[in-house]
Amino acid sequence: MVSAALELAAEAVEGSVAAGATLEVQGVSHGFVLHNEILPVLHDITLRADPGEFVALLGASGCGKSTLLRLSAGLDRPRRGHLQMDGVAITRPHPSRVIMFQDPTLFPWRTVWDNAAIGLEARGELRHGRSRVDEVLSLVGLDNFGRAYPHQLSGGMAQRAALARALVNDPRLLLLDEPLGKLDSLTRLTMQGELTRLWQQRGFTVLMVTHDVEEALLMAQRVIVFSERPARIRADLRVELPYPRRRDDPELLRLRHEALGLLGLEAIW
Repeated sequence: MVSAALELAAEAVEGSVAAGATLEVQGVSHGFVLHNEILPVLHDITLRADPGEFVALLGASGCGKSTLLRLSAGLDRPRRGHLQMDGVAITRPHPSRVIMFQDPTLFPWRTVWDNAAIGLEARGELRHGRSRVDEVLSLVGLDNFGRAYPHQLSGGMAQRAALARALVNDPRLLLLDEPLGKLDSLTRLTMQGELTRLWQQRGFTVLMVTHDVEEALLMAQRVIVFSERPARIRADLRVELPYPRRRDDPELLRLRHEALGLLGLEAIW
């Protein structure tokens, strides 16, 4: 049965430019070579994100969440299992899948506008896509900062510029690797709301990595809790609460308690 939150997301998709994609991860295991041996990172991960769904990956540092994000982006290939987007194998990067990292990674010699336009420029589409850059900068609240350079931006504004660079491509799958992790607490709260608003407005599918239990529960419709490395899925928590969410909502507090217990941190409740 479709939850009320999923229905809201479905309504947001209607009429949007970027309809969300289906992401399927089937039996994925992965590891890295360390001292001539394989260091296992992911073990038999199977999950699915439906079109327009917001899914958070929650777990301890180093457990493999970011590795799964890179595999989903097509930046790496799994040692076992497979990943598909809309039934097509993910074997390499594609503009329909955009990953946003913790650091904005803006080019310091390019203006905010030019940084946002990189994707279109690389594909030879900038000539006909200039209005798209202007539209997205306005969408993230940077329409008056197009001529600014990265060193002139606050941390939150730099992340907005990185988000604009991602959204210019009209991604169907947005992959967020702790994009708010280095922001101050007040800016982080603001950006949580802005990201949620943009997701509802544009209708893309989101897979977000975070260490912050509250952030996951405030933003996502589902929270996948990972074990320690090599990561296994411990739980798939559904957050069937309307947006915007309140931090003192009894159901959110209950889910927070459950998530902390799954992470072995129940004693800090």
